[in-house]
Amino acid sequence: MAGYALGVLSLELVQSFVTVAEELNFGRAAERLNVTQPPLSRRIQQLERDLGVELFVRSHRGVTLTPAGEAFLGDARRLLALAEEARATVRRVPGGEVGTVSVGFTAATAYEFLADLLRLAADRLPGVQLVLREMVTGAQLQALHQNSLDLGLIRPPARGSDLTSLPVASEPMLAAVPSGCELAGSAELSVRDFDGRPLVMFDPAGARYFHDLALAAFRSAGVTPEIRQYVTQIHTALALVGAEVGLALVPQAARALRFEGVTLLPVGDLAGFPAELEVCWRPDRINPARDRLIALLTDRVLFTD
Repeated sequence: MAGYALGVLSLELVQSFVTVAEELNFGRAAERLNVTQPPLSRRIQQLERDLGVELFVRSHRGVTLTPAGEAFLGDARRLLALAEEARATVRRVPGGEVGTVSVGFTAATAYEFLADLLRLAADRLPGVQLVLREMVTGAQLQALHQNSLDLGLIRPPARGSDLTSLPVASEPMLAAVPSGCELAGSAELSVRDFDGRPLVMFDPAGARYFHDLALAAFRSAGVTPEIRQYVTQIHTALALVGAEVGLALVPQAARALRFEGVTLLPVGDLAGFPAELEVCWRPDRINPARDRLIALLTDRVLFTD
């Protein structure tokens, strides 16, 4: 914007300038703006004082732009366009059409559910930016309690009276078996096939949800595997299964990892022990874009058993 001094400008003055510049006639410009000519002339004079330059050459033959006026015209049109865009954006915020949502997710969520969520949000809420934060469920709950996270994708249950949660996905647990094991050729396993066999188990502290889920399934069937190692991550469990350390129970999303030397099989009597996913948030944290995203999640199950 060289050639003139730019301070704080009134959009009304800028609009008046652009209209006069397009008409090159104060009378016609005044008609377009629905004002009389004297107030319009005063607006242009005020703008010229604010900018410190003359924008028009006035003569008995008419009005023409000065070099400074010609330079300012393009910038003035961009200012008006930006102002209109800003007005439109602000009007869309209360309805959740635009905004930013910070979303916590666990590593296992990223294998299938998160990708589907991102595609859904991009298609249905293109004006909403998702800021992703990989966090275990406990860390997500803490961030939600501290009001530093908009939305959590957690393993149940959500703990805290200040939180609300809803189920959004469910997937079966699968048996991860070394491909060289005799069980790998089966079409389907039973929980009883784990009895007395070496097991890669999820850690009760670092992966409590999957630990408790597997433990409940084993106890329900009355089987006692031989725990060889504890892990916190699904990919670590699969790596140890591939190294023939033992069997493991993993969520269906583990199929996306395609570990060499590992065969994933359904477990017929595990129907009552699915891995569930919930969306969790603080209702007192106001974010219309988050609420629109929650509505999408609860209206559509992105993967199920």
